[in-house]
Amino acid sequence: MTVPSDPPDADRALKAKHRAMWAQGDYPAVAAEVIPDLGAILAEACGVGPGDRVLDVAAGSGNAAIPAALAGASVVAGDLTPELLEAGRALAAQRGAEVEWDQADAEALPYADGEFDTVMSCVGVMFAPHHQASADELVRVCRPGGTIGLLNWTPEGFIGQMFAAMKPYVAPPPPGTQPPPLWGSEGHVRALLGDAVTEVVARRQMVTIDRFAHPGEFLDYFKANYGPTIAAYRGMAGDPERVAALDHALTELARTHLRGEEKAVMEWEYLLLTARKRG
Repeated sequence: MTVPSDPPDADRALKAKHRAMWAQGDYPAVAAEVIPDLGAILAEACGVGPGDRVLDVAAGSGNAAIPAALAGASVVAGDLTPELLEAGRALAAQRGAEVEWDQADAEALPYADGEFDTVMSCVGVMFAPHHQASADELVRVCRPGGTIGLLNWTPEGFIGQMFAAMKPYVAPPPPGTQPPPLWGSEGHVRALLGDAVTEVVARRQMVTIDRFAHPGEFLDYFKANYGPTIAAYRGMAGDPERVAALDHALTELARTHLRGEEKAVMEWEYLLLTARKRG
């Protein structure tokens, strides 16, 4: 088993900041109310079935882990944030799914080389700050011939645009880190996985969001529930002009994406990519 080295102090502080960010608000509600189908889409694309040993990386509250378990797989869900794991345990119990829940850093997974038949992540690993380290770990813990499956927001889609809109209002990221939506770029993910994989299949798809009737409802929901948005606002709580400016930017972004007269919907783009680890 490859044992990852201890991270430097700056990296530990960054991970602690990330844990705190995702513990804010109610990400399990976002996963269940806004994007409930994405995890099942990923599990199906990976061909998860009975007897498979599956790892869900940066699993959150189990949006992909629970469908994989209900498909008959033996599933481990790992995430950096204990509060999300607790929510996942409760959701799995409600749905009758058996899942093992571990606190685990996507950049230093506590599992043996080649331990899993399928290693997947649904809008999760994209938020780990060091992309190559995370990609190397995805590959390492997957067995030769096993499947790696990723579903991530694209830079050009709604969530990618939302992060671009928030960028001027948050502190610059530490050197050496990369923005999450890059994981939604096929070229970036292919470069990260490199020659370690073959049979790469990537396609851009849309998920229909029907949770928000108007832009103000979207803004209020994300300010209350989505960790990165909450963190952005808390970082400038003493500056009402900047708060108002970000309010305007996010409201206008939502306005440009909402469609429909009888029922308002949005279409959010993601990249669905599967690959096979070389034998």
